[in-house]
Amino acid sequence: MVDVGGSIGLLRDREFAALAGTAFARSQAYSTIIIALALYADLFGTTGTVEGLFGTGFALVQLLVVLPLGRRIDLGDSKRYLLVGFLLNLVVFAGFVFVENAIHIVLIRMVQGLGASLLWITGSTIVGEISPDGERGQWLGAYNQFGSISSLAGDLVGGYLLFAYGFTLTYAVLAGVTLVAFALVLLYLRDNPGGRKDPDDAGGVETFRKLLGRRMLRALVVFRFTFSVGKMAVIIFLPIYARTSFGISAFAIGWIMAGGKLTKAITQGYVGDLTDRLGRHHYFVAVGAGLYGVGTALIPLAAYFEGTVTPIEFTAFGGTQALGGAFFALFGAFSVLGLADSLRLPASMALFVEEAEAYDAVASSFSLRSISWKVGQVTGPVLIGAIKELVSPEAAFLAAAGFLGFATVVFVGMSVRARRAQTPVATPGD
Repeated sequence: MVDVGGSIGLLRDREFAALAGTAFARSQAYSTIIIALALYADLFGTTGTVEGLFGTGFALVQLLVVLPLGRRIDLGDSKRYLLVGFLLNLVVFAGFVFVENAIHIVLIRMVQGLGASLLWITGSTIVGEISPDGERGQWLGAYNQFGSISSLAGDLVGGYLLFAYGFTLTYAVLAGVTLVAFALVLLYLRDNPGGRKDPDDAGGVETFRKLLGRRMLRALVVFRFTFSVGKMAVIIFLPIYARTSFGISAFAIGWIMAGGKLTKAITQGYVGDLTDRLGRHHYFVAVGAGLYGVGTALIPLAAYFEGTVTPIEFTAFGGTQALGGAFFALFGAFSVLGLADSLRLPASMALFVEEAEAYDAVASSFSLRSISWKVGQVTGPVLIGAIKELVSPEAAFLAAAGFLGFATVVFVGMSVRARRAQTPVATPGD
């Protein structure tokens, strides 16, 4: 049984409610803009490589800022960083209203990358810092669960708004949600949450060196380098594939994305609680990663099923929707991906927090988590986009699945060795 009520019960804590609002605003904006990128790709007739730059521009800024940003959060008032992140998102929404070509999109995505880093690293760090002992997995799982619910809203509501009203009204709605979240944090979150690290204890480089000296954290970092190549290809190119290859509407693309977000929203809080009770977080990471590779390999089936399944047509929300074989194939594949993320994410975040606690460097640990993702996020979209352009979209998704499978195998080997190194060797008694 899914413990949705337990996650909702955490909202009685005003600080958690404010942080849940942060996750809600961030995820809704991200999901809606991902659908908008598919519309821009269709509108401007972009190539696979240019479409890859939509993801690379976003990630490149994050790659440059996550390490110093994480260090600053460990030392400073993280509440202020959250508030600045909200303001940057408002700039992003205004900028997207006036785009005229693909170059403008890439530039605005770079600003979005900075704002997203501020909200993601800071919000996750504060949740890890203020959560009660023994309940961190539940708090982090519930925090991500609210983000998933918001992401689901971004897919459905954002997709509908883009379909029915276009870009301007959609971005105005996103700005309103962001302003509400800004007010919640300003009013209810304590001043200077976290930020407990003494700057005289160690320099930033020394802190990161100590963190990477821990075998399990090093296994997670290496895993995310490769895994991010495959996953970011799915996030960027699946909506574009649906739009440009099959002409699926923005509203229906939102339904496809909602297939994965719904499974994630329903199960992630429960899985977070399960990891607290069972431990062995690396097992959850490995199983979730392997399942994500399977789901990605299912995406090319859309080309097979399109035309073999009689489309379902109906009129709703001011237009006619035609849902064919490609829609149902993509919906099913993305649902599998949502379940995979539910297994992987709470356990992965809990491991990063646990490995950093000895040094009071939770934000620095999350910065390593983020930067390890950014390397693949910068290179992955362009690499997979080139395969899409030179070979085919189906070949691009199969290549992404290969990266995901390789990342899973490497993580299993490194995490097993890390666990063995942490296990004390029994010595025989006299």
